[in-house]
Amino acid sequence: MLYDCIIIGGGIAGTQAAIQLGRYSTHKVLVIDSGYGRSSVCHTYHNIIGWPEGVTGDYLRKTGREQAEQLGVEFIQETVTETARDGEKFLVITGKGQRFSAHTLLIATGVMDRYPEIPGLRNALGYSVYICPDCDGYEIVDRKTVLIGSGEHGSGMAVLLAERTPNLTYVNHELEPIEEHLIDHLRELGIDYEEQKVTEVHADENRDIQSVVLEDGRVLEAECGFIAFGGNHVRVELAEQLGVTLEDNRHIKTDSRTKMTDVDGVWAAGDIGLHSELSTIAMGEGTQAAIWIHKKLRKIHKSQR
Repeated sequence: MLYDCIIIGGGIAGTQAAIQLGRYSTHKVLVIDSGYGRSSVCHTYHNIIGWPEGVTGDYLRKTGREQAEQLGVEFIQETVTETARDGEKFLVITGKGQRFSAHTLLIATGVMDRYPEIPGLRNALGYSVYICPDCDGYEIVDRKTVLIGSGEHGSGMAVLLAERTPNLTYVNHELEPIEEHLIDHLRELGIDYEEQKVTEVHADENRDIQSVVLEDGRVLEAECGFIAFGGNHVRVELAEQLGVTLEDNRHIKTDSRTKMTDVDGVWAAGDIGLHSELSTIAMGEGTQAAIWIHKKLRKIHKSQR
């Protein structure tokens, strides 16, 4: 079946784009979503207009999908494993061998954060253990916070978080080396530094972190947590298959006006783009990409008449 646009990824950017494209009432749009992404991890978005008490990523994904479906957008839950150019169109293949074609593609596959399997960490992640200092730095203001991370990536995050709270401990869980002058800087800022593994994270029934247990048996009490391990997986493999150019950090640089990549007919929005790892920015980029996809589709359909 030939679609006007296939959106790969049903997170914040992809779903917002689907809503915008659906509102044109003239395009056949398919969203292929694996069912899990970075937005699934976040359970406390507090920086979105209209949600002062917070909203979960899963709720936004669910209600956004329902909104898009009411506009005629189709959704399937599958994982795309292959993309290719097929003449003037694009071919998309799922892990189950399903094949779909489209005039245009929007890749919104996002980023997945790297973190180790520490007992109890996943239970609190996205509730009281945070990832993004821009999204959630406000949540730790003047609160006792433990940052679990790796090497200099974690020390950089610690410096940022020290602007929010004077009660901060950085645990270098992966024991990666840090230059001595950086450790000195942490101490100058009043940040406690521990270089050992975390064996367990304790949280209450509300998933509010209570403490972190170190390998030597000591227990660090905590009201909030952060992680900073670096090496996050930017899901750009499908874009690479189409010849999209990646930056050195493996994110995709798009046209600032249209959000199209350097491959004609292929757009990218959300966390896979350069410096856009905020839900609110992902919403804007999804809408922005959809507007220009619509313009492209109008030209395609006009040429076919």
